[in-house]
Amino acid sequence: MQPATDPSAAPALDEAAPGAATRKRPKPGERRVQILQVLAQMLEQPGAERVTTAALAARLEVSEAALYRHFASKAQMFEGLIDFIESTVFGLINQISEREADGRARAARIVAMVLQFGEKNPGMTRVMVGDALVFEHERLQQRMNQLFDKLEAALRQCLRDGAPAADAGTLTPDADAQLTASVLTAFVAGRLQRFARSGFRRLPSEQLDACIARML
Repeated sequence: MQPATDPSAAPALDEAAPGAATRKRPKPGERRVQILQVLAQMLEQPGAERVTTAALAARLEVSEAALYRHFASKAQMFEGLIDFIESTVFGLINQISEREADGRARAARIVAMVLQFGEKNPGMTRVMVGDALVFEHERLQQRMNQLFDKLEAALRQCLRDGAPAADAGTLTPDADAQLTASVLTAFVAGRLQRFARSGFRRLPSEQLDACIARML
């Protein structure tokens, strides 16, 4: 599950290993990816309740013991999904930073990329907003909180780079960057939350360009 190299298209988990979910006898190392793919697919069901290892094993047509040969716990399975989210999102942020010199344009592209990633990966969105983690180990939610903190820090740096000279009576460039980064991060989190809570009907990218233009 390696991040895509094209920052204009946020990848989906099932693109990482084509056909792995349908092969009867996965090659060594592919079973872990298959388990994560099916877990993400189960999370994509609108209104889905807590995914149990029994239900996951049944969907894969294996025993629960077979799952635990690849993951020590269900929490570790969710950590695998979080690893994919982190590596993809921040890998794409790095690519955008390398290709876009203007700080404010870079921030806009990062916001759009994260929302496009969530839109393309509904199951991952439920992990990102915490809906899928309610009954799981608290460290998983802490990791997602840290991801949004890192996203805000990345946006803050972009906005510092693109800050105009401050006028008398206005915020300093650093304070303005901090405030705007906080607003953008809250917008991302809110759009993803609405996407998940609407049963994936209200798309995160709805009127996206106009919203970003208003905030920036």
